[in-house]
Amino acid sequence: MANELILIVEDNPKNLKLVRDTLQVKGYRTIEAGTGEEGVQMAREQQPALVLMDIQLPGISGVEAFRELRADPTTHAIAIIAVTASVMAQERQKVMAAGLRWFPGQADWRARAAGDGSIDSRQVKPVIAAVRMQR
Repeated sequence: MANELILIVEDNPKNLKLVRDTLQVKGYRTIEAGTGEEGVQMAREQQPALVLMDIQLPGISGVEAFRELRADPTTHAIAIIAVTASVMAQERQKVMAAGLRWFPGQADWRARAAGDGSIDSRQVKPVIAAVRMQR
């Protein structure tokens, strides 16, 4: 499953670097978008195996980008995971109501980071598989 393409939609450079570097060191190919609109366009053009979508983005929100991708037959089956620093219950409910099945916060990713700043990316394969099974 390594070498699969993962789209990271994130406007915070530090969060983007953390996720990108972790995935790339494990052999995943990544592409990046800084807005919801760019993320939707890149998903349509590149057809990644997985999209890691921040929720609070400039332009359209991650929730709206998710809805656009689900409404498009060409991107409907792409696995999408919401990733946000927000731990507010109301925010989580909004994301879940939109249909996102997974909600790992960026704080969770950081909590799994080792002393060298890397993340236990062994979690990526089972997440992709689980999201695909839910489709």
